[in-house]
Amino acid sequence: MRVAVASGKGGTGKTFVTVNLARTYNNPILVLDCDVEEPNTNLFLKGDLINERPSTILVPQVDESPCDGCRICAEVCEFNAIAVIAGKPLIFEDLCHSCGACATFCPQDALQEVEHVIGTVIERKSDSIRLIEGQIHVGKALAVPIIRDVKKESEKADEDMVLLDSPPGTSCPMVWTIGDADFVILVAEPTAFGLHDLQLAVETVEEVGIPFGVVINKDGIGDDRVEKFCTRHQIDIIARIPYDRHISEVYARGGDILEEYSYQVLFENLWQVIQQKVESQEVIHA
Repeated sequence: MRVAVASGKGGTGKTFVTVNLARTYNNPILVLDCDVEEPNTNLFLKGDLINERPSTILVPQVDESPCDGCRICAEVCEFNAIAVIAGKPLIFEDLCHSCGACATFCPQDALQEVEHVIGTVIERKSDSIRLIEGQIHVGKALAVPIIRDVKKESEKADEDMVLLDSPPGTSCPMVWTIGDADFVILVAEPTAFGLHDLQLAVETVEEVGIPFGVVINKDGIGDDRVEKFCTRHQIDIIARIPYDRHISEVYARGGDILEEYSYQVLFENLWQVIQQKVESQEVIHA
């Protein structure tokens, strides 16, 4: 089973929920930190370094000998990653989306694709939790290829449960993360900003067509507008995490709230609800 934890904006407690779900799962679990621009799950799920490898994309390299400056490569590039200056193609590697069109349509076969490093994929292991995270390199713009690399690791996983920590927001990285999930947890704060971004997240998940539920984090800090929204649109609130300063204190120093303050039952119940939701969807599809 694949469960993704997402949110309409950063700072709602998405990683907090991911970490504590991982800690309360009774069997081996694989956690994928797909928030490659700001991965922080490793701060809480500390473990031994198992593997580290570069994440690459294919970008074109020009062989100037056969190139006649015909400009076809620049014309077919949808991302303006190629400019032909004085009859010679100039490649902007950080704009390239690795679509391969330039090399395919070059009539002189003057473009060859070579690997270009844009990030790193890191694997850590601690007891029954295996964590794989992606880290985009400073100055690079393409998060999706790294997320794709992180998710590839789950194809050969022995664990029966995969938990994905999604990037915040509703852009391409979030959609790529949740795309093949069996269930999505949307974490929201009960505030005006929280409601606005939850609405965007709900629209996105509904468009993708994946069952989901809402976890209200910091419950009690704002008002009931998120609850009213969920009631009006028949969206299940599957858990409420109370606003508690002690949680913030423990979390700020990378501690385990399941040990220092007993929230074990809350996250165990959340797992039960998720399992029931997924099973009910399987019955419907059957």
